[in-house]
Amino acid sequence: MQEPIYECLKITDLKDMLNKTKELYKNNIAYKIKIEKDKYYTITHLEARNMVDSLGTALIEMGLKGKRIAVIGENRYEWQIAYLSIVCGTGIVVPLDKSLPENELMNLIERSEVEAIFYSSKYEETLKRCVLEGVGNLKHLISMDLKEHKEGIYSEIELIEKGKKLLANGNKKFLDAKINPEEMSIMLFTSGTTAASKVVALSHRNICSNLMSIASILDVSEKDVMLSFLPLHHVFECTVGFLMALYKGMEVTFCDGIKHIVENMNEYKITYMACVPAIYENIYKNILKKLQKEGRLEETKQKIIDTKEYSMEEKKKVFQDIHNMLGGNVRLLISGAAALNGKVEEGYRDLGINLVQGYGLTETSPVIGMGNNRYHKVGSIGKAVPNVEAKIEDVNEEGIGELVVKGPNIMIGYYGDKKATNAVLKDGWFYTGDLAKIDEEGYIFICGRKKSVIVLKNGKNIFPEELEGIINRVEGVKESFVFEKRNTEDVNDIKIFAKIVYDKKIVEEAYKTNSNIEIYNSINNQVKAINKSLPPYKAIRGIILTEEPLIKTTTSKIKRQEELKTITWN
Repeated sequence: MQEPIYECLKITDLKDMLNKTKELYKNNIAYKIKIEKDKYYTITHLEARNMVDSLGTALIEMGLKGKRIAVIGENRYEWQIAYLSIVCGTGIVVPLDKSLPENELMNLIERSEVEAIFYSSKYEETLKRCVLEGVGNLKHLISMDLKEHKEGIYSEIELIEKGKKLLANGNKKFLDAKINPEEMSIMLFTSGTTAASKVVALSHRNICSNLMSIASILDVSEKDVMLSFLPLHHVFECTVGFLMALYKGMEVTFCDGIKHIVENMNEYKITYMACVPAIYENIYKNILKKLQKEGRLEETKQKIIDTKEYSMEEKKKVFQDIHNMLGGNVRLLISGAAALNGKVEEGYRDLGINLVQGYGLTETSPVIGMGNNRYHKVGSIGKAVPNVEAKIEDVNEEGIGELVVKGPNIMIGYYGDKKATNAVLKDGWFYTGDLAKIDEEGYIFICGRKKSVIVLKNGKNIFPEELEGIINRVEGVKESFVFEKRNTEDVNDIKIFAKIVYDKKIVEEAYKTNSNIEIYNSINNQVKAINKSLPPYKAIRGIILTEEPLIKTTTSKIKRQEELKTITWN
């Protein structure tokens, strides 16, 4: 566990957080929203908190006190105001994955027993059907887009106005609502198929303890401008992005889409962002391509060697032109939700761009470990954050075992599933299911998922994620999936294969061919070169090439079992 670096404001719950920061940041911009190109409007932190109070008051007046209320939609300030108005005095919030197909969405509405749902317009027809067909307990639809109530559907905007009037008339039901920081206030569905997904029960204490732990080691403040990109229903974006921004008084802007990330970083002069490795790796590749196109790549490589001992601030001055490609103001980039390629992490930091890895799970609210200005090692997720203990169980001869953690951020349990809860929570310790090692200084290195590890007949362990990281560095490779193929006559005879997704345009340019056979041979030769750098037992014995993307969760994790089902052999 690392020691705190910075003082942080003590909070008991999210309502306490909003109240204590109200005066501190009241005149700061909380949200900058684009109306159209070069036209924006802003909402201050005081205005945002007043909206929460108004909407919460209106929800209680609707009879929703103590009820479960869902939120679904793209990243927008209305989503965040809805979330806070539910969790800070009304009832239990249930954030739902905006990318779910209709049947799965209906299933989760039924399972969570929500009585109301805030939604963006694209979900209106599905949700109307839910009410008509009597799915679960759903009774109230609240649109984030409607300007006024219509046809039995409430408008979030109008409810806020109604709440303002109720507050002006002395209604204090929401303002005076007491929060129990220990009880379930947030229900989150884990990723995976609906039938298999579990419901993680989190409390205010879980979330707030994690906010304080993160704030005590990260150099972030009210001067920061954040780009919100990852889906808000995911606890990584929710805690490290949305809630952290309110806690520290930041300005939040919303990304226009995956193709516009760098454009938005420039447009809003972004200083802070939490994102997944695939995004950072793609940005890094594009930086290198631009430098190569301008004939500056070799010169930049030499500068990196010359400035190896420089501080991050000194490097930033040397490579300011590269910083300007990302808006020129980046102070901190956090990578999470999957393993970041060590070469990419090192590449950013060599250029003075402060990229660090964080690690956690929905069940841990989410952050367990995170790098920062003081504690950082390439390839590591940093040390365990303050107030979180970490250890390794069932350690093998390589020092690798299951990562087990303890702290106030650990979930209450899986709602309605005592058996699943008992399988991962033992004597206050949470068993993450991830294999890791911890070095003598306390830095944690994640090796892969326990359930995805491939065990060879000689007892050697192969971590698919490690090999995928190496394959993904090959030019033209977008992503890869490493898996085992067993001999039909001898099930103990296991060979390692890789399914590789390639970018046809880049591959044709890189290998000067458009022949499928030659493309296959070129990439296969790259894999053979990789094999020479690996111990023989890790060698990749065959590849499958495709242009179709792998099956992934909304946070870009490969759905391994689903992906295996797609593989056929001639």
